[in-house]
Amino acid sequence: MSPVTAGVLQLLALIFALALAYRPLGDHMARVYSSEKHYRPEKWIYRAIGADPSASMQWLAYLRGVLAFSAVGVLLLYVLQRLQGSLPGSLGFVPIDPDQAFNTAASFVANTNWQSYYGEQAMGHVVQTGGLAVQNFVSAAVGMAVAVALVRGFSRSRTGGLGNFWTDLVRGTVRVLLPIAVIGAIVLVACGVIQNFSGIHEVGQFTGGTQQWNGGAVASQEVIKELGTNGGGYFNANSAHPFENPIPFSNLFEIFLLLLIPFALTRTFGRMVGDLRQGYALLATMAVIWVGFTALMMWAEFTHHGPAPEIAGGAMEGKETRFGIAGSSIFAVATTLTSTGAVNSFHSSYTGLGGGITMLGMQLGEIAPGGVGSGLYGMLIMAVIAVFIAGLMVGRTPEYLGKKIGIRQTKLAACYILITPALVLCFTAVAMALPTPADSMTNSGAHGFSEVLYAYTSGANNNGSAFAGLDADTQWFNTTLGITMLLGRFLPIVFVLALAGSLAAQHPVPATAGTLRTDKPLYAGLLVGTILILTGLTYFPALALGPLAEGLAS
Repeated sequence: MSPVTAGVLQLLALIFALALAYRPLGDHMARVYSSEKHYRPEKWIYRAIGADPSASMQWLAYLRGVLAFSAVGVLLLYVLQRLQGSLPGSLGFVPIDPDQAFNTAASFVANTNWQSYYGEQAMGHVVQTGGLAVQNFVSAAVGMAVAVALVRGFSRSRTGGLGNFWTDLVRGTVRVLLPIAVIGAIVLVACGVIQNFSGIHEVGQFTGGTQQWNGGAVASQEVIKELGTNGGGYFNANSAHPFENPIPFSNLFEIFLLLLIPFALTRTFGRMVGDLRQGYALLATMAVIWVGFTALMMWAEFTHHGPAPEIAGGAMEGKETRFGIAGSSIFAVATTLTSTGAVNSFHSSYTGLGGGITMLGMQLGEIAPGGVGSGLYGMLIMAVIAVFIAGLMVGRTPEYLGKKIGIRQTKLAACYILITPALVLCFTAVAMALPTPADSMTNSGAHGFSEVLYAYTSGANNNGSAFAGLDADTQWFNTTLGITMLLGRFLPIVFVLALAGSLAAQHPVPATAGTLRTDKPLYAGLLVGTILILTGLTYFPALALGPLAEGLAS
């Protein structure tokens, strides 16, 4: 069997598995966020934090809950890292430096999981399990809560209430993420992923030297890192490390995990707004972009010219032989089209065009299918923009799901789609203009520029993957990327919740013969075109200086 055929079969198997899980998981999440019943463990949590789970929140109160909870998370994780040397299970590691501790705390709370450190050489068991893994759960639950709040904005009328943030946060964690993570961790352990609290061991090598290895609760952290579209890794090699991702089946299973909830949330959306066809339209849009990017990536990596790629059957540099080009390409596209950032190969070693595809996937806003929660609300923002454009073309007031898209709604949607590119391009420009950040670049020319552009693209879009050629453990990059990650996560959430509040307060608009049908293939095509054109116009000059220039020169 040829490697290309094997890759196509892997992709088909993945699509089949996602299709099987789509309906039951999507319906389950709709019931979770619509139910009025509170489980007993959930009530204990509400009492512990002093929250009233039945109180409905206006969008400002919901936003205050999101920001307050996240701010406390940043503080606690920062303190935990700074106190690491005094904690049990620290494996002898010293406290994390202040700038790196800030960067890591901001990264994991923002669901980015950018890492400027070697996990196995810096973090002990308590920080890894009690700090980072916990944030993997709750940061994902925050994204799901915000997405559900926006869905309620479309489904409710003449009310400003968007639900209760604390209820949505707890339910997303307890009823959705935890059960799937438990099952997924068992599967990963069965595949060979380690799960222990062992110390550091010295392992002899055939060359006569030794190498140090430490264990950890890797399976339980690996599963939520993928399921919650977090990214990061227990080890510096991330999902290329055999302790995290040992065999081809575990590789495909991890890709399945990171795509599972973002795709299924379109079913949840359709169920909660009372029209499943609306969810299918968003699903089709996401699927077309995802499959298209995967096909482009496999083409770029399999057909690259040169003596070494021709002998190896493709561009194998930076890729694990146990996964090959196909398994690496599918993983790379999935992790950059979601806000995951986990990697099983090194994107800096991809071909020029292949590296550009990973970058463009993040620059789309990571909406195909995007992060847990963030993918859905990002796609809904694009849906609002597409409806607005269609309304201009036909001369009608734009409407979506019975809600008028007026000046206020359009401004909020426009602010959402502008904030991330502004962060990426401004910080990249400053970094390239100053002399010190350039010293962190391993390469010069177009590839060196791509390293910096990729870093800020990854940070602002809450992805967390890296080109792996940039030395980001400096005060400049730790600080600016930390700021970028926080602003890139929470400023868009402000606009999302403001939009949700304005929609929930509206009176429903009845559909007429002139209403644009947003559940038809024509609208899905318009939505795909809107996404690609907006991204292309925004990022094309920067891409032309980096991956496009490198790809055309090779």
